[in-house]
Amino acid sequence: MYKDFYKPENYVNRELSWLDFNGRVLEEATDKHNPLLERANFLGITQSNVDEFFMVRVASLHKLAAANVTTTDASGLTPQEQLDAVNEKEHRMVEERYQVYNQQVIPDLAKQNINILHIKDLNDKQYEFIRRYFNDELMPVLTPMADDSSRPFPFISNNSLNIAVQLRRDPQQKAASMKTKEVLEGDQEVKRHQNEPHDDSQESDIKFATVRVPGIYKRLIRLPGENNFILIDELIKEFLSLLFPGYQIIKTATYRVMRDMDLDVAEEDTSDLLRAVKQQLRDREHGQVMRLEVEHDIDPWLENQLIDNLHVNERSLYRIDGPVDLTFLKKLSGMVDGHDDLRYKPFKSYLNPVMDMDHNIFAAIRKKDYLMQHPYDNFAAVVNFIHQAALDPQVLAIKMTLYRVSGNSPIIKYLGMAAQRGKQVTVLVEVKARFDEQNNVRWAQRLEQMGCHVIYGLVGLKTHCKTTLVIRRDEDGLRRYMHLGTGNYNDVTAHFYTDMGLFTCDHEIGIDMTNLFNMLSGFARPPYFRQLRVSPDGIRKFINQKIDEQIAVAKSGNPALIRMKMNSLSDKQIIARLYDAAANGVKVQLIVRGITCLRNDLPELHGNIEVRSIIGRFLEHSRIYYFKNNGHEEIYLASADMMTRNLNRRVEELYPVKETDTKARAIHILNAMWKDNTKARILVGDHYERINRHGAKPFIAQEYFVAEAEKRNKQEKHQRKAQRHLSSVFTTLSKHVPSLHLNNGKDDSHD
Repeated sequence: MYKDFYKPENYVNRELSWLDFNGRVLEEATDKHNPLLERANFLGITQSNVDEFFMVRVASLHKLAAANVTTTDASGLTPQEQLDAVNEKEHRMVEERYQVYNQQVIPDLAKQNINILHIKDLNDKQYEFIRRYFNDELMPVLTPMADDSSRPFPFISNNSLNIAVQLRRDPQQKAASMKTKEVLEGDQEVKRHQNEPHDDSQESDIKFATVRVPGIYKRLIRLPGENNFILIDELIKEFLSLLFPGYQIIKTATYRVMRDMDLDVAEEDTSDLLRAVKQQLRDREHGQVMRLEVEHDIDPWLENQLIDNLHVNERSLYRIDGPVDLTFLKKLSGMVDGHDDLRYKPFKSYLNPVMDMDHNIFAAIRKKDYLMQHPYDNFAAVVNFIHQAALDPQVLAIKMTLYRVSGNSPIIKYLGMAAQRGKQVTVLVEVKARFDEQNNVRWAQRLEQMGCHVIYGLVGLKTHCKTTLVIRRDEDGLRRYMHLGTGNYNDVTAHFYTDMGLFTCDHEIGIDMTNLFNMLSGFARPPYFRQLRVSPDGIRKFINQKIDEQIAVAKSGNPALIRMKMNSLSDKQIIARLYDAAANGVKVQLIVRGITCLRNDLPELHGNIEVRSIIGRFLEHSRIYYFKNNGHEEIYLASADMMTRNLNRRVEELYPVKETDTKARAIHILNAMWKDNTKARILVGDHYERINRHGAKPFIAQEYFVAEAEKRNKQEKHQRKAQRHLSSVFTTLSKHVPSLHLNNGKDDSHD
């Protein structure tokens, strides 16, 4: 029975598993097989990853611990115990990150004449450049903020870079200010001290001030000379005294805070979800500090000032041996001139000609389904689908769910165009999509202005499904054309997230999609779905049913296989059921990019669970669920991971890939990913290790898919060239053979 596995020792803590995932990303920064600028980018990604982790997950633990919640997670840890373990582990990982930065990335960049310089490294020309840059560009923008009896400690916003300053009054100026002068009071001249903007004579000699580094400027400032840079905060510190005339700078230190940025909308109490989200967006800017990062050699007095005023404990204080906030490394590749050999080789994704704007996409989908695998298949196919729906006079309605879209989304533009052309356009925009709330609120209001009917998500649930339904009047009646995806309708992230999608006009899926959208927009509660499985509840029931079927096959003595690919695996029940399947002889093969709360070293499993994690050039984001027994194969794609939030608290979709060619391709894709022996790591108990190939030829699934896309592009180019050649031959023949009659509607009896 699967419930027999509900023991804390059988589970890995979710938060610690996430930190292990970030460690695997860090490994890519150390992998010499990766191009150097891409290694720097991976290091920057580890920083932005952990920033979001603290703003959301650690913030949640803080709130639970502050409320004295003592219930435990699946691994048996209370919120406070998790908080302590997370901070202890992250302190070690900070050391590892900066060792990679100081001992590998920076020296390797220098060997390629790409330099992030310090003030002491600058030549006269470079120093003169930064002096002028400070005076002309930065000085007018910077605002020093004092902390004294009349001006309380200023608010330090989330994720902003700041410089703490320890200073004192210049002794000569202070002495001069103490001298009495004759001043006019009323009609009398009297001798007394001159009033000053802020009289600090009664206060401590040592002062504290802080200066925010303006976020409107790039962190890296380009210097004279090829590919030489300096950090803007280091530049500011060099000329900081110009902001404090009459004072002497004693010490400075760069610092940064991460705050609680988790959106907490009390949905059960609000009648206006949009207004509630907007209010929360304002309120969360002032969330509690979760993490304070300071330079490792910060003066103790400055450190204490920050600790006392920001209300952090030693556990949440991170001393950094290098630049505070490494996310600037994500921008480095785009700033470096030349050095294409230090970047991934660019590739052109494949666009099936039937999916371009010169062909009728609806006619193509009516003939057969089309499976997309992004970024290897061009996301333009999805954009073109919406574009043609907007232009096609036979299209009556478009219904779509949006979770995360780009800042300048063409899909939004075409949905608005469709509404303005008189089509019925209904869009569910999830305004609670984490860190995209502001963007989504803006787009939702823009869509309404363009005439679309907009739904702002559902109370109590996040709508995470990726679905589009187009209703078109064909010659033989109305037909539903659909796109279902595993990832967001985001034309930017589609270039570096791996996702899959299906174009279909399957009748039963069409009925299900109509019911799904009626459920989202109205009061419909469909009793069942024919082909789709919809969370909450529906996907969990379906996966449980499929696992039970495989167990029954294995118990009958026949081979049974479960293969799943997902971003995260943390749901306690699903893990226990996979344990139960393995214990009963089912082979379980999992590809999990991130959180993995399952461990595969339990003796009851008989070695039947294998788990791999692929970290590479593209972010693995597709969700695939595959079941095989007695020669029968079924494969499904989904928007959902096997996490409790996806199965219980979100609207998600899972759908079958049924047609022979699309099903074969989906299985081929999954098989290729399972073959990866280079970018994949293998789970050993509760941790991942690199795969020992034992001399086998390296195989990188993502590179294989890139090569496939390039091969299809070459084939398509060859076919177009051949068609142009045939066309020219045809034109020549038709010019020189006047008796040649084509397409005259009569049969030639000699054929």
